[in-house]
Order: sequence, then C-alpha cells, then structure tokens
Amino acid sequence: MAFDRTRSLRGALAGTVAAAVWYAQQPLDKRVFGVEYDDAELLASLARQPLGVGVLLHLSNGALFGAAYAAAAQSVPLHPVLRGPLAGLAEHLATWPGTAIVAPGLWGSGRAFAQATWRHLLFGLVLGELERRLNPAAADLEPVDEAAVASNGHGSAAHLVASGPAR
Repeated sequence: MAFDRTRSLRGALAGTVAAAVWYAQQPLDKRVFGVEYDDAELLASLARQPLGVGVLLHLSNGALFGAAYAAAAQSVPLHPVLRGPLAGLAEHLATWPGTAIVAPGLWGSGRAFAQATWRHLLFGLVLGELERRLNPAAADLEPVDEAAVASNGHGSAAHLVASGPAR
C-alpha cells in the first residue's frame, strides 16, 4: 500500500473532527450512563498537565487514528459505511483491557464499558463518513472530458463559445 499524504491529511482532519464530536458530547453521555469518566481529563492527568493539554492530546489521538484509518480503509473488504464504526469498535475492544492499569476505577464497570463503546462507535461513525466524503474512492470520481480541458487547466475556449443563439 503506497503512502498518499493528501489522503492521510484528510483522514487526520476527519479523525480530529470525530474526536471533537466525542469530546463535545461527553457531558450528555456522562448523564445517560451515570459515569463521570472524561477522556481529556484522563489524558491530562496522565501527562500531569492542565485540561487544555488533555483536550489537545485527545484531538491528536483522533488525528493519528484518522490518518491511519484513511491509509487502510479502502483495503478493508467491508461496505464503506461499516468501516469507520467497526474500526472505532475494534480500537475500543483492543484498548479496553488497558483500563485496568490507567483507570482501575472503571475496570469491571458495565456502565463505563457501555459508555466507552458508545463513544468509540460515535467516533467511528463520524470518522468513517467524513473520511469517505473527503477521500472518495477512485470509482466515485467522474472522469474529466479531455476535450473540455485546456492545457492551462482552465478549460477549452471552444466550449465557451455558443454554437448558436440561446433559446
């Protein structure tokens, strides 16, 4: 798989937006699940930094995941709509055991697990859909009519001239 910097940057943008949506909705899911866990607060405490640094770390994690996702997504043999949510859930299931070390108070809590599942599903939905729109598959792009394009990239002058009176 060749590295495509533009695809990866667009994926990073999609991941950043998805992480921002995750962060913005946390106050709501804290009420719904009854768990006060906040990803940015955890990252800030692990880094021994203020909350703002935790937010930046959270958004950076989203960007890194989004860039990696963009590089790999099209090679995954799933319907494009499912790729993002499944990637988010796969990351959740792979990292949840680490909760026992970094947030032992959450380990074993069904509500915390459900909350984290919701957050990763939401992240994956936003990431997958936004990345898919920012990085359309080659099959989704329409071919350019060579006759309508001049070598300067502004189009052919012949296509600007009407062949007769407008009706």
